[in-house]
Formats: sequence, structure tokens, C-alpha cells
Amino acid sequence: MAEHYDAIVIGCGPGGSFFAKTAAKKGMNVAVLDKKKDLGSPVRCGEGIATQWDASYGLPLNAKSIAMRIDAALAIAPNGKSFRMAGAGAVVERKIFDKFLAIDAARAGAHILPKTLVTDLVRENGKIAGVKAKRFGEEVEFRAPLVVSAEGMENTIARKAGMKVQHTLYDTDVCYEYEMANVPCEPVIELYFGNRISSRGYAWIFPKAKDVANVGIGVGGETGADPKALLDAFIRERPERFKKAEVIEVKGGDISVGASSERLVGDNFMVIGTAAHMVDPIHGGGMGLAIIAGKIAAEVVAEAHERKDYSRDALVRYEKEWHAGEGAAMLKRLKLRKAMEGLSDDDLNFIFENMDGNDAAKLMDGDFKSVVAKLLLKRPSLLKVVKSLM
Repeated sequence: MAEHYDAIVIGCGPGGSFFAKTAAKKGMNVAVLDKKKDLGSPVRCGEGIATQWDASYGLPLNAKSIAMRIDAALAIAPNGKSFRMAGAGAVVERKIFDKFLAIDAARAGAHILPKTLVTDLVRENGKIAGVKAKRFGEEVEFRAPLVVSAEGMENTIARKAGMKVQHTLYDTDVCYEYEMANVPCEPVIELYFGNRISSRGYAWIFPKAKDVANVGIGVGGETGADPKALLDAFIRERPERFKKAEVIEVKGGDISVGASSERLVGDNFMVIGTAAHMVDPIHGGGMGLAIIAGKIAAEVVAEAHERKDYSRDALVRYEKEWHAGEGAAMLKRLKLRKAMEGLSDDDLNFIFENMDGNDAAKLMDGDFKSVVAKLLLKRPSLLKVVKSLM
């Protein structure tokens, strides 16, 4: 016998949990299905998040979920020159953070169903009417007039629903990461750039304690580069920093680094978070963006639920709001990412020597002209690389 809900969410990551929490608070009967038995795993990212999300969204950023609070980020050029970008943040224990988000959703009234693998959509009279799943080895059905894909990179069900959410190699980074003990750390995220370090991506050190860090690297999916080999080389070339380091966990996977998908809703269906490519094209962070999407989507759905109308027309405001806000910002950052791909190490060294944290903040906000103009005055040859930003 099928179980019936007002909405079914596939995936209990930050976006899925926050959608469920918001919708449940508005009186909807929501089920969140996740194939994993342990929420928050496997970890594919550096686990960093800006603490601004705490005040705005009431996130469970507390002593249990935060490994270390962060004061700033340090961007480091191939020659070692660097600039500092101020900003409060945190490196979280992702498994704990995701579990707390799920607990918050459950406290709001959502039903959390781990170890439930969604295998297909249920359709009635040509419309999506729920999902088929395997739960503890048993074939089950869950019925609802709305299905929300928060599946992450796999987005299998979103594609079955006809959403154009396929990930291309060019817009995918492959990441490899060690959690390491005996690594001296300050409360600062370190980002290392350079073509020798990584093809298109960067290496990072995210502190989790005064002597524990996530040390990882991301490389362009289309390059065919081996991220493990590049990460091992990065560590080997810094013997003083890592001479006593010990690997205590290995993490990694693919992340999307393109623009968010153009179409986010269909009849009786929505897609949020990484499943819709909602990951920052520059630094690869997606937790905050998924939470924003989950909140917007749930608020739109709650209104549609009152009218019992789950058509694309009833849901499309979510799509429009996303693309007018965070989606537009992502497109600007994608431009910046593509411009950075054409830079040599010598160009990077020059830029880092002639920029500061304020300039970097302007670039991240899409204010390219003033920063680019300053750089071009000193190095006109950069025009061939950065003209796409003008």
C-alpha cells in the first residue's frame, strides 16, 4: 500500500531538509527520502559555510556542528604572494550538520526516511503522482502531487522527469580530500592557485581544529587530471607544514561548477540544490545556495498547496526568483571562472600582487570593471583573457 503525502523530497541534504522544514511549518505533510543510512555522507566538500546563513535562516551552527570558526580566507598565488579576504565563517562537521538539519525538519513535522532509494516516478494520467522506491529491501510507493529533487550530483529522478540537468565534464570538478591530523592551523581558510597545483581548480586547507584540517584539491573534469596525484604532490612540496601529518579520513567526489539549470520546475516537479547545479562556480560551495533554494521553493509550494495547483504555472515563481537573484550572481561568477581559466601562473602572480581583499570581494559580487581597469593599466596584455568580463 502506498503512503500519501503533500510533497515528497528526494535527498536529505541541506536543500532537501530546509525545504521540508519550511513546508512542514506551513502545514504541509512532507516526506524526505534519502538512499543513505548515514545522512551527510559521503563528504564531497571542504565543509565551509558563511555564518551569515545562521542569522538569516536559523541554521544549526552550534558547538556540536562547528569544527572551527573562521575569521578570513587567504588566497595564495603560485609564487606565494597572497591577499586576505575578511569574512566570518565556519568549517562544519558535515555529517553532524546535515543530521541537525534533518532533526530540525523532523521537529517541524516532516517525515525523514533514510535508507530509502528512489528508483522511478509514479505517473497517473500522464502526470507525476509520486515515486517508487526500495526501503530495507522492499519495493514501496510514495504518493504525492509534488516531487522535489534534491538528489545532488546524481539527479537521476530529475532527468527522468524531463529536467535538463545533465552535468557536463567541463562544468564538473573532481575533488579529492584528506582530513589530516598534526597540521598546524589558524582560523583562516587557505586557497592555493596555480596551473602546477591544479588544472583549473585550486588546492585548499580548511582548518577543523588547531592541528586538524581538510586538505583537498579540485580539478577540471574535462582535463583528465588525477586529483589524488596532484593533492599528494601539493602536500609533498610543503614538508614543513605536513611533516607530522597523518591522514585520518579520505573524502571526495564530483561537484558542479557551472551555472544553475535554466528550468527548475515542471508540472508536479521541482529541482533544488546541487541537482540543479546550484554550486558556486568559483569556490565550489553549495550548502548555502541549496538552503536559499529550499526556502524559496517551499514558500512557493505552500501557496500552490493552498490552491491545490501543482502545475508549472503555479510553481514557476520559484524559478523566476532564483534566476533574478542567486542565479544571476552565479552567471557572473561563471564568467569570472572562465576568465581565470585563461591565466598563466605569471598572470596570477601579477594579479595577486596588485589586488587586495576588497578587490576580490568586488569580483565575487560581479563588479568587474573597476578591478579589471586597474589591472589593465599595468598589464594591457591581460585584455585577451579578461575581455569577457567587460
